Amino acid sequence: MSFTHNINPVILDLGPVEIRYYGLVYVLGFVLVFLYFRYLIKSRKLKLSMEELYDLIFYNMLGVLIGSRLIHCIFWNPLYYLSEPWKFFYVWEGGMAFHGGILGVAIGTYLFWKKIDKRISFGKLGDYMSIPAIFILAIGRIVNFINGELPGTVTDVPWCVYFPGFDGCRHPQQLYNSAMRFGIFAWLLYLNATLKAKRWKDGFIMWNMVFWSGVGRFVIDFWRDDATFLYLTAGQYLSLILIIGGIYVFHKYYKKDCRDLFRSGSKR
Repeated sequence: MSFTHNINPVILDLGPVEIRYYGLVYVLGFVLVFLYFRYLIKSRKLKLSMEELYDLIFYNMLGVLIGSRLIHCIFWNPLYYLSEPWKFFYVWEGGMAFHGGILGVAIGTYLFWKKIDKRISFGKLGDYMSIPAIFILAIGRIVNFINGELPGTVTDVPWCVYFPGFDGCRHPQQLYNSAMRFGIFAWLLYLNATLKAKRWKDGFIMWNMVFWSGVGRFVIDFWRDDATFLYLTAGQYLSLILIIGGIYVFHKYYKKDCRDLFRSGSKR
């Protein structure tokens, strides 16, 4: 039942120009964010002009690209990028860190929030941004699988995959990550659907995304073939920051929301 990976990461080869799944998913991501926010504006759920929406997309494009690339270069392969610093800009080769992407979106959204003079709460912007963001991150892990990168540890489970350039049959941990993020996406949709009835405080949905993404990544990294320090990977240490930060924020700012969420779940 094992699978031998031979998927071509190039969708269209035009000689000097290649169209890859990796680049396409980022384009798709920004298009989805634009369409979703345009819907929010037209349905009067968000008071932004179309010009401000373009600014929001631009700030977040820069935030995602710079943040995810920078964290990847610093934490995962610093010596390689120090020896060939121009490779920092070779984003089409892969190497975009999830934690850096979250940081980049947070900074990009914050700068935009300052630009519009804090007219809308930062938490509300974050809530709305979290939903398309986690969906695109889920698709991004599928693209990692297509590229044959970030394989899991060697295993003999029936669904293991032989990745080119790696020895042994391995866990397709990219797909585990993708499934986890689609689960978080469904959870955020539920919270958003109950927003009017429950009146979640601004930022509650965003911090759910941060916390559960940290938990999911921490667990799934045990099947990821990364170097470890004191039994944990770099990704797990960064995920612990998200988990601890989420617990602190929930305790300090969202006690009532957490109680309401627990009560609504216990009534079923």
